[in-house]
Amino acid sequence: MEFQELIQKRYSVRAYKPDDIPTNIIDKVLEAARLAPTAANRQSFRLFVIKTAGFKDELRKIYHREWFVQTPYVIGICGIPEGNWVRRDGRNYVDVDSAIVMDHIVLSATDLGLGTCWVGAFDPDAARKFLDLPQDMEPIAFTPIGYPADNPGIKKRKSIDELVRYMR
Repeated sequence: MEFQELIQKRYSVRAYKPDDIPTNIIDKVLEAARLAPTAANRQSFRLFVIKTAGFKDELRKIYHREWFVQTPYVIGICGIPEGNWVRRDGRNYVDVDSAIVMDHIVLSATDLGLGTCWVGAFDPDAARKFLDLPQDMEPIAFTPIGYPADNPGIKKRKSIDELVRYMR
């Protein structure tokens, strides 16, 4: 699939089929994440691939929507601020790097016929407890990953003129 088609095809899926995902497909998505650019190539993140079977109650504590646990897997990304690149003004890029990695996951999944939905409105304490995170690691985002059982709606976006300012 061409990149422009891919970014137009991606949408936030909120209904999934229960069909399992072959391991080689998950591996391709994870490889895309591994190849994502990070500041100074620090790769200060960890991915958690959670098989939903047997963990649905715990996952519902992290995010309460039923579609979150309809998929065979949920992927979480956690950043490691202490190991990450920091700009001169003190700005740590752990959130930025984690977002880039998650975007690679989302786009790779879309390319492979899977659906995702970026979840940032989760309970970080429940996530930290479930994942048994050390103090130096913070949960950043989650996504269910599976085969869509819905269809994309019309994407509502601002006009390019509202978003772009050319400096000439």
